[in-house]
Order: sequence, then structure tokens, then C-alpha cells
Amino acid sequence: MPAGPVIKLSASATREFWELAVLHEDEHLVALDKPAGLLTTPDPEEPQRPNLMTLLHEGIAQGAPWAKARNLAYLTNAHRLDFETSGVLLLARNKPALVALANEFGSNLPLKTYVALSSGMPTQPEFTVDAKIGPQTRQLGLMRIDLEGGKKAITHFKVREQFRGFTLLECQPQTDRLHQIRVHLRSLGLHIVGDTSYMGKALYLSQIKSSYQPKWKEPERPLLGRTALHAERLDIAHPVTRESVSITAEWPKDLRVTVKYLRQFSGL
Repeated sequence: MPAGPVIKLSASATREFWELAVLHEDEHLVALDKPAGLLTTPDPEEPQRPNLMTLLHEGIAQGAPWAKARNLAYLTNAHRLDFETSGVLLLARNKPALVALANEFGSNLPLKTYVALSSGMPTQPEFTVDAKIGPQTRQLGLMRIDLEGGKKAITHFKVREQFRGFTLLECQPQTDRLHQIRVHLRSLGLHIVGDTSYMGKALYLSQIKSSYQPKWKEPERPLLGRTALHAERLDIAHPVTRESVSITAEWPKDLRVTVKYLRQFSGL
């Protein structure tokens, strides 16, 4: 087993640096806590942007200490997280594990649990959206509800906490469609904070703290300026042993701080 629980990656072209916590590992699997603002895989539209899998493969090829410590020769993501989404990302260390995980992720079971902070307040404490999703015709890369030509998409939602004008939601997608949680919430008028692609807006402290005083000559920075979506937990049957495996990623700092301020200044 490796000496430390962190994998360090850097992109020299953009001078960016990341430390990814290792959430779980064994001879078949590695689970990482992907930070917001890092692509999972290359973006064909912007191939110059750093992405996690290319950085990992470069580290393995170069014999990086974290790769040597784990004797890594093969590593492939079993699913993906959006650029701005943080949390649990599962990787396979061999092809049989990858095939088994692909079958499990394709089984239409609610294996993934996300938390999302949205504007608006749902009418029910628990609800399910069953609405087909397909690509938008006018904006490449975005999705929409498409009841006739779309693919089956089901998401289960549960209210964890409510504030004045905002809701913290637990989200369990039963299917695995691109932007599924974001599109399903938008269809209900619940826009994820910071998700500008789907009408979400950044959240500022001045919006919720009545006594807020701006710093002189300094523009206010948002508490959350990126999509407030975090892959909190993954529950799977191990691809080899079939034992139950539950992997959890702590909330990132921006989400923790934002919820703290909402509790303090926008509690019901």
C-alpha cells in the first residue's frame, strides 16, 4: 500500500496544481476526490485544457512517486464528473474491473449520491423526476428535456435542508445521462447555484446577510461562483469480491462555507 493518501498533479502549460485525496484503493480500484475546475477527460472542443486522466497517465508513464508506490500500469475512469462538479470519482486498475463497473453503472440502480445547492424551494420533501433527456439543438454540449426523442432519465431527490430562497438537496440519479441532475432540477424551476449554463446564478454573502458591508474599492467575490454540485457518496458491489463498498468525499470548502452562512443568515 502507498505511504500517503494524496496524489499530486501539475499541468506545466497552465501552471496549475492539484492535490487529490485518495478515498479508497485496493488491487482493483482507486477512488479519488476530484476537485471542481478539473476536467475528467479531454475536451474535444478545448484539447489544451488540463484533464485528470491525461495527467494521471502522464504520471504513470513518467514514474511519478504516487504511481510507483502503487505499481500502477493501468488506470481508467469508470464514469465521469462534470468540470465544475467535485467529489467521488472511481477508477479501475485493470480491464476486468472496468468491464464489471461498466455493467454495474449501466444497471439503472441509484449508486451515486450527490448534494446540490439550488435556488428556490420544492413543494415536497421527496420527489422524483422521470423525464427523457436529449441534446439542445441551439447550444452544443448542453442538454434539455426531450420527451419524444430523448433517452430515459430518472432522478430521485430529497430535501436535506431548506433556507430562505435556497434548498440543499440530496440527488440520486437512477440513470446516467449527461447533466442529468442539472437538467431535471431546471425543469422544476430549481436552478443549481452557480450553474450559469442552466440559468443558475452565483451566490454572494450580500444576498443573505442584511448587515453586509463591502470592502472599500474591492468587488465582492461570490461565496459560490461555480456549479454547486458535489458527488458525495458512491455505493457499489466490488467488481471482483462483490462485497458492498461505500466511498464518501467530504464537501469542498466553498460548499461548506456557503451552507454555514446560509444557516447563520437565511435559516427558516
